[in-house]
Amino acid sequence: MWPPRFTPSTPLPSEPQSRSTSISSTAPRRPSHLGPNAGPNPRPAFSPRSSSLNVSAKLNNSTTSLNSPRLGGGSGLRQEILSTPDVRDPLNVLEDILGKAVEVNGGDVLDVKKPELVEEVEFGDLGLNEFLLEQDDKSGKPDEEVTETRQTAEEYEKDREKFEDLHRYILACDDVLRSVELSLTKFQKDLGSVSAEIETLQNRSMALNTKLENRKTVEKLLGPAVEGISIAPAVVKKLSEGPIDQDWLSALGVLEKRSKAIDSKMEGPDRILGVSDIKPLLDDLTGLSIERIRDFFVSQIKALRSPNINSQIIQQRAFLPYKDLYAFLFKHHPQLANEIAQAYSNTMRWYYLSSFTRYKQALEKMPLYTIDKQDALGAEPTAQRGPLLSTTAVPQRSPNSLSLGRRLDVLIRPSNTALPSHIAAESKTPAHIESPFHAFTTALTDNASAEYAFLAAFFPFTTNFPSLSRTFNNIFLPTFELGHAFTKQLIETTYDCLGLLLCVRITQHHAFSLQRRKCPVADGWINGTNMLLWPRFQVGMDAHIESVKRATSALSSSARVTLSLTSSKADDSKGSTAPHPLTQRFGQFLQGILALSNNDPAAMTASKSAASIEPAATSSDTEPVGRSLERLRSEVEVFLAKGAKGLSPGRKERFLGNNYSLILTIIGDTGGSLAREQREWFEDKRDSVGGG
Repeated sequence: MWPPRFTPSTPLPSEPQSRSTSISSTAPRRPSHLGPNAGPNPRPAFSPRSSSLNVSAKLNNSTTSLNSPRLGGGSGLRQEILSTPDVRDPLNVLEDILGKAVEVNGGDVLDVKKPELVEEVEFGDLGLNEFLLEQDDKSGKPDEEVTETRQTAEEYEKDREKFEDLHRYILACDDVLRSVELSLTKFQKDLGSVSAEIETLQNRSMALNTKLENRKTVEKLLGPAVEGISIAPAVVKKLSEGPIDQDWLSALGVLEKRSKAIDSKMEGPDRILGVSDIKPLLDDLTGLSIERIRDFFVSQIKALRSPNINSQIIQQRAFLPYKDLYAFLFKHHPQLANEIAQAYSNTMRWYYLSSFTRYKQALEKMPLYTIDKQDALGAEPTAQRGPLLSTTAVPQRSPNSLSLGRRLDVLIRPSNTALPSHIAAESKTPAHIESPFHAFTTALTDNASAEYAFLAAFFPFTTNFPSLSRTFNNIFLPTFELGHAFTKQLIETTYDCLGLLLCVRITQHHAFSLQRRKCPVADGWINGTNMLLWPRFQVGMDAHIESVKRATSALSSSARVTLSLTSSKADDSKGSTAPHPLTQRFGQFLQGILALSNNDPAAMTASKSAASIEPAATSSDTEPVGRSLERLRSEVEVFLAKGAKGLSPGRKERFLGNNYSLILTIIGDTGGSLAREQREWFEDKRDSVGGG
């Protein structure tokens, strides 16, 4: 039989050496069952892709392929794959099958060299067996080795089942390794995609960090500039839709501040072109705010025309708290602001005129005492009585028209509030002319000063006094004229000099009050009132002087006795020296005039009759009174001198002395420089006639 060729495709089988066989130092022999095709049932060959002996190389390749992607920390994605702990070591399995230990050096399996394959063999004239023997002789292989190889083949036949089990085990290992290979391949792909995603995220994170740093830098530089020209949406919504209150006023302040900032950035040296895009929007918001301000003030002005409305309440609650709104309107739309001011002026003109017209009508219903020429100083007492039977109503006569009495209370305890109109209309008690005059003047003074204070505080043209004065006069001129008409109505038929002088002092009192309230625009009304009062006072004084003259002309010796204060039969035979009734009336009248002319605070009367009179009465105030008193005093002196002609020399001096003493007694406690002058004059007269 032809022996098998020793070719690369069919290598010769060899038997495993026994453990006692020494290993050749030149070329160690490897067991035959570890060859490529061992025994009669060789192991099937596996392709390199699925070979189980190339695991470490695959693992190394897997590990190497994961080195390229790197994490954010800088380390590469390197995954080390360890051996599965459940898989047995192939050397141990092989030892269990062979029953022999595999020799190792330093823990590594001894390398078994494959026989060298010869491509061309020179047989020469030798047969195959002869060639093999010759080759054995050349290689120096002893016969024992051949025998041992044959014995090993026999032993292999006996251990065939073990090798088959080993083969099946290796196949199972190949299946496990194949699944592991597939898992590792899939893991590698997934790991590669995750690595790419992580790298992408890392790049995005770095880009975002860069953008964030750039944004912070830009925001640090542009933040203040943007904040200075931008308006919050809440502010815009409040100005366009919110109710007008203090929050709306605050939002308007923000708008005004931003407008100033934008104007400065558009015109200044550091001009910013970007603000030109914001300017139109800001102008639209400003225009909307102007419209809302206009509607707000128009509604408040309409409220002033409501019946029974108090204008000062609306001024304090609806106008003054929002005066900045009008200042904003005056700045951005002067024409509309002037129209609003004119509408307010016309409304208040109507308001004050209608209100004081109703108040005047209420005061006209007050019953007043009538003091005319019949109540003059020299009038006959019988002539003061009216007709006993008359179809007309008898006017109310003053019980003592020439005595001041408690009428001075209107100056001593002046009321800070005017008399209510309903009380004045329902009053049934007669009063003198100073009562309605004081009520009307007080109301007019309070309203004029309050309105002037409001105009000065609310409207922005307060620094321009002529404009403020024109606006005030436009409002109050009809009302002042109404006041003058009412004053003229009160005094045009009266001869009550005390009442007229009281009205003068009341006017002076309110003039000083207006000065304290810093309201100089009412001087025209004050001066006009004085021009009505002083001439009428002079008319009254002239009436008293003329009445004394008439009494002097009608005086006779027989009439003197009947006009005596005391009359008896004894006095009638001799002539009475008692003071004349006209002297007492003159003294009371003189005391009232002097009390109302007190300009000396250090000489107040004991009754403090001039406690509330303004202490600074000027000489211009006292001069008309002083001249009129001198004329009246002269006429009374003439009257007394003529009345004393029919008396004996001794009784004549006593009569004059008693009259002068009565006058001094009446005016003795009255203070003031004019009162001192009058006392000195009457004392001199009394001393001259020896009546001291």
